[in-house]
Amino acid sequence: MKQQWMTCLLAVVLTAPVYAQGNGVWTNPQDKALPVDFTIQGEYSADHIGVQVIALDKGMFQAVVYPGGLPGAGWDGKNKSILAGKLDDNKKTATFAAATGNRKYLAGPAEQFSATRKFPPVGQMNYSATTDGTSFKLMGKEETTLKKVERKSDTLMLKAPEGAVVLFDGTSKDAWNGGRLDETTKLLNTDGKDILTKQKFNNYHMHVEFMLPFKPSGRGQGRGNSGFYQVHHYEVQILDSFGLDGANNECGGVYTKAEPKVNMCAPPLMWQTYDVEFTNAVVENGKKVKNAVMTLKHNGVVIHDKLEINGKTGGSRNDPEGTPGPILLQGHGNPLQYRNIWVVEKK
Repeated sequence: MKQQWMTCLLAVVLTAPVYAQGNGVWTNPQDKALPVDFTIQGEYSADHIGVQVIALDKGMFQAVVYPGGLPGAGWDGKNKSILAGKLDDNKKTATFAAATGNRKYLAGPAEQFSATRKFPPVGQMNYSATTDGTSFKLMGKEETTLKKVERKSDTLMLKAPEGAVVLFDGTSKDAWNGGRLDETTKLLNTDGKDILTKQKFNNYHMHVEFMLPFKPSGRGQGRGNSGFYQVHHYEVQILDSFGLDGANNECGGVYTKAEPKVNMCAPPLMWQTYDVEFTNAVVENGKKVKNAVMTLKHNGVVIHDKLEINGKTGGSRNDPEGTPGPILLQGHGNPLQYRNIWVVEKK
């Protein structure tokens, strides 16, 4: 798939909130209390190969190796290798070896965790590796050094066009029922509770930017869970699914309906984008004659292309399909942060 992200080295500076949440959940990439695990996690890239390192808490990791390049940037879409890793005694570097044993998708214990539903995955190679959080030395038939990268969506901080309905620009949350405007960071916070637009929409183009918390002890739906509901009927999942297969209940999935074409979820505590073209369902004489249709870009890459959504997803409002509705950002008990949200309505 054509690369849509702009790639840069570790020196990228992110706009960051200034507070953190305790109990193993962090919301600020500049927080000095972040564990070394946060430095090790992330994406590494070299010619024709990519690696994503997932933090699993307490100095344990899993690395996913992608031949061809990172997802959305050259990966062949099929083959992967899984490595298990842990911090070395110096607490500054981590060592990896090919994952073995009885592993299950998203298992709680790190030694049983698999980032792929099929283990070992198709294409598993006998790699080993070391990393210091700035480069990843991968050893197999040949030795390859991959550099740490932070990819940024090409629609990040995209300015609202003329005529757009600006739902949040850091100055006010007046367009929303619920939520909290942090006066210091100028970010919109769910604080774990659902928030909805006061205005209802039908057909539109919409841009939203979100940041997932860093919660390395979490697994599956317990890792920064949220949702982006079109007209409060159809949920696009928001979740820390970095490095995973990309299921319909993971980041970018239409909940229970459709998996993303590729998992473009970035590491936690990085700003991410959704850009959606949405056309609501059509009802005539009390009968649905057309399904809702959605094209969605996640971090600049098309992950759903003119997808027909054949019915409402869980947690939706009771009104029938085809009726205008609000945009809902799900809290689900997690500290999600949003910025730069706008809508262009279509006839």
